Amino acid sequence: MRVFQSIRSITLALACGLSFATPSRADEVTRYVPEGAFIAQSVVVPAGYETIYISGLLPPHTDQAGPAGSTARYGGNTEAQAELVFKRLETALAVQNLGLGDVVMMRVYLVGDPAQGGAMDFAGMMAAYKRFFGTATQPNKPSRATVQVAGLVGGPGPLIEIEAQAVRRPK
Repeated sequence: MRVFQSIRSITLALACGLSFATPSRADEVTRYVPEGAFIAQSVVVPAGYETIYISGLLPPHTDQAGPAGSTARYGGNTEAQAELVFKRLETALAVQNLGLGDVVMMRVYLVGDPAQGGAMDFAGMMAAYKRFFGTATQPNKPSRATVQVAGLVGGPGPLIEIEAQAVRRPK
């Protein structure tokens, strides 16, 4: 009896999970995004797609006169820096004739913000993220991991680094 209940529970869970699938053709990228989620739970890329890897991007120096190691030198708080990094990501993708909608996986590294007692500002990153992913003009959402790290290359000041993988449809 327990085995039957377990099988029934697993079957129900799989059925619910599959209901989140974005309808697509067999030759298209499929994103499984649970209702109300800001990221894809999983992304399936069909055979034949080309994968493009974007190295970790930091916010640019926006204030050369700002004190070395200050967050202001890199654009300000986490939200402001994230906005700059998403724009850099957009530019890096454009060089490859791709856009943000082609991103299938993203890793976000956040440094603890001194203004928040050393805690990462996930809400600030998400505020910027929502302006670029899952919008009316760019509805695609990548799979994503977000972690807090002790520091980033570039020393104190940058609060965020983002790396991404994008795919291109075969010709």
